[in-house]
Amino acid sequence: MTLTLTSLGGAGTVTGSRHLLECNGQRLLIDCGLFQGYKALRERNWAPFPVDPASIDAIVLTHAHIDHSGYLPKLVREGYRGPVFCSSATKDLCGILLRDSAYISERDAERANRYRYTRHTPAKPLYTIADAEAAIELLTPIEFHQDIHLAIGADIHLRRAGHILGASTVEVRWGGKTIVFSGDLGRYGDPFMFDPEPVRKADYVVVESTYGDRTHPKVDPMEQLGEVIDRTVRRGGTIIIPAFAVGRTQLILYHIWMLKKAGQFQNVAIYLDSPMAINATELLCAHLEDHRFAPQVCKETCSIATYARDVEASKAITQDQMPKVVIAASGMVTGGRVLHHIQAFGGDRKNTILFAGYQAAGTRGDRILKGANTVKMFGHDVHIGAEIANLPALSAHADADELMTWLDGFETRPTRAFVVHGEPDASDALSARMQDELGWRSDVVESEKTYDLGGNM
Repeated sequence: MTLTLTSLGGAGTVTGSRHLLECNGQRLLIDCGLFQGYKALRERNWAPFPVDPASIDAIVLTHAHIDHSGYLPKLVREGYRGPVFCSSATKDLCGILLRDSAYISERDAERANRYRYTRHTPAKPLYTIADAEAAIELLTPIEFHQDIHLAIGADIHLRRAGHILGASTVEVRWGGKTIVFSGDLGRYGDPFMFDPEPVRKADYVVVESTYGDRTHPKVDPMEQLGEVIDRTVRRGGTIIIPAFAVGRTQLILYHIWMLKKAGQFQNVAIYLDSPMAINATELLCAHLEDHRFAPQVCKETCSIATYARDVEASKAITQDQMPKVVIAASGMVTGGRVLHHIQAFGGDRKNTILFAGYQAAGTRGDRILKGANTVKMFGHDVHIGAEIANLPALSAHADADELMTWLDGFETRPTRAFVVHGEPDASDALSARMQDELGWRSDVVESEKTYDLGGNM
């Protein structure tokens, strides 16, 4: 029998990463993410999983972001009982993110039923907090740079991917072949995260392409952030920053700390209004080995903001009309407390909504960034009149040139490369560059198409 690869998500889109390896009747799943963005994508979360969850022998997570881990509770509810291998920081972050995802799912269903803005009677959560707890119980931490032998006969090896705390590339050796999954790769020279670690050899490479068709601007993101805050404060406004709770929130706090140290906007209040982001930020000091921050820098970065830990504190921020910076989840405005802040501040042109990360097609964040005058929240249209700003240089994703830098680190040419986790234009562009500049055979993966990788049985 041969080794095969099938992408059950993360093909033709930047969300829902789920890559299935099969060998000798056994199954290994790399990532288990939720689909986000367009309605047609989100509805795939409700469809039966393409293979029987109970038939999957093991799962490896590249990192904790919901588009890579968020389907786990549903998979477990539907019968998966095997281990979920990941780095130690990924395990800790998943404990935060999966509980939060389940809470939001339960709350959104309850709110939809209460205010009757659902076509389903009654609306139900995708999964519950109890489902999330069951999934968290299966998380099995492993160390970077150690070979781990699985019961199915495969060996796995994690290296740092530089994207967020705990983010990994995954090397799988199985059936006489080596397959490397990039997961989401981070930036080179990031002040927070280490550079993505190179991989020297592989038979097959499965690489993300989020920014496969563009490069980040060569500007100082700290300077840009300071300019946005300064001009908004001068006109008496509030800056709302939709936050990716893990990674970008911590880097934004670091830049604000540095700007305040330099004497800028000394009297402007900084709020972190996301229990998930607060908990993730507090993990920085528990995983000093996973990032560049020294202990004192870590401590001072974490203390620059006032933490809104409960709903009443969040409501108080909304009622405060003084200029301020509010960092609140979620990063693509798909849910969380940021919705309430945009509802309160997004209509006034003296305020600013500042994006600092990738906005998947079809998300509220994407629509706002593209200039939508209204967005639907809680069943109602909300007017957007605030300044819309974007700092792509703060992205946690490698751009096209950085993806090529990582790929160029392979010392021997792989048999084949597979491009995943990108919009079609981005994936096509990266695949073309790999063929033209590296001479690799490269294919953009089609959803649920099975690819033969050969192998020795």
